[in-house]
Amino acid sequence: MSGVARMLLARGVPVSGSDRTDSPTLRALEAEGARVFVGHDPAHLDGADTVVVSSAIPETNPELAAARRRGLRVLHRSQGIAALLHGRDAVAVAGANGKTTTSAMTAVALRAAGADPAYVIGAPLAGTGSNAAPGGPGAPVVVEADESDGTFVVYRPLVAVVTNVQPDHLDFWGDAAGVEAGYARFAGTVRPGGLLVTNADDPGAVRLAHRARADGVRVLTWGSVPGECDVLVRDARSDGMSSSATLVWSADLSPVVAGTQAQLVLPVPGVHNVHNATAALLAATAGLGLALAPVLEGLAAFPGAHRRFEPKGSAGGVEVVDDYAHNAPKVAAVVQAGRSAAAGRRLVVAFQPHLFSRTRDFAEGFAAGLDGADVLLLLPVYGARETQEQFPGVTSALLADLVRGRGTGTQVHLLEERAGAARALHTLVRPGDLVVTVGAGDVTDVGPQLLELLGEDEG
Repeated sequence: MSGVARMLLARGVPVSGSDRTDSPTLRALEAEGARVFVGHDPAHLDGADTVVVSSAIPETNPELAAARRRGLRVLHRSQGIAALLHGRDAVAVAGANGKTTTSAMTAVALRAAGADPAYVIGAPLAGTGSNAAPGGPGAPVVVEADESDGTFVVYRPLVAVVTNVQPDHLDFWGDAAGVEAGYARFAGTVRPGGLLVTNADDPGAVRLAHRARADGVRVLTWGSVPGECDVLVRDARSDGMSSSATLVWSADLSPVVAGTQAQLVLPVPGVHNVHNATAALLAATAGLGLALAPVLEGLAAFPGAHRRFEPKGSAGGVEVVDDYAHNAPKVAAVVQAGRSAAAGRRLVVAFQPHLFSRTRDFAEGFAAGLDGADVLLLLPVYGARETQEQFPGVTSALLADLVRGRGTGTQVHLLEERAGAARALHTLVRPGDLVVTVGAGDVTDVGPQLLELLGEDEG
């Protein structure tokens, strides 16, 4: 939502808005020229003729309800973004995992190649501190296309990127078949002559590619299995806080690129980030026609994105990183990246499950990913729009039992109340540890609180 506000402000449109609590994001928007309010009140609509809302806003919200009664134009967030794309080439990045990082990498790659892109993504870029930018006149736009509520079909992109097609947000889609049908509709929105870039290692994405090609969409795939993709990701590795691979273009592609090899080097850990960067590179080069060399240079200097394996600091010999991962494959990827970054040190993971339904539906997958930690602290489930009463018996204890049952030796600690998370971690860590706080809720506050406690120890 803040990205939509920033794009509108950059165009000189008067913007106001509200949130239920104050935040640095709210104050940043105020500094950029928006009128902001803490709390929701119909009076905040005075002077507005269009209201933009996210899927998180219920119809009972007093401002939204008042907007409906007054007959104001009400747009979903995705429609607000789509209105800003008129007449510009768009790269829309979707997928269960990796879309924020891939969107951020695409924006950085385009900027390095001189395209001065606009972007609206789900997290601020570390290099700019913003999750949105207006870009230059006529420049392409990078959009993170959120699949959670099916609204990612409004963008009509020139280039669509799908990092993977996996079951998630089943409260909306119902089942895996519903998810795949939604992505097929998204691929069908690619403009004539455009490109779908997708992942040959992901079975759901492979099915999407076959379906899109049958519908006449140009498709380019990347993957790690020779002969199964258009661009091969070879020798991918994560080493400390960096990662790398060799990219090899298939002989089946045009003579201009067939047999091309390139070294991809990233200043962020995790093999999953190698795949994210490959998707960004193909969107920039094959999709928008930019040169390969500056795109590679831009990716080599990728500054990272907020809450995507974001370093928070160190104290008392303990290093702290924060990550937004909240579904099972993302959590597994972050733990693997943490293992690489730890480089022989103990890896301590504090995980806050997000949504009771997701915890219930994917408990085995979460346990498989989390048992890569040496020490695991499980916080209570962050319900967001769900309540414990709706899901009796679904707690973090479910994950604790499954991780212990895997018998890998992970030390599992279960926390009854979120408020004690930083102090609980403080009792568990020792000099040399790498701590990764993981989850989409307020676990992001725990790392700085831990660093403060460790700083007091040093004092």
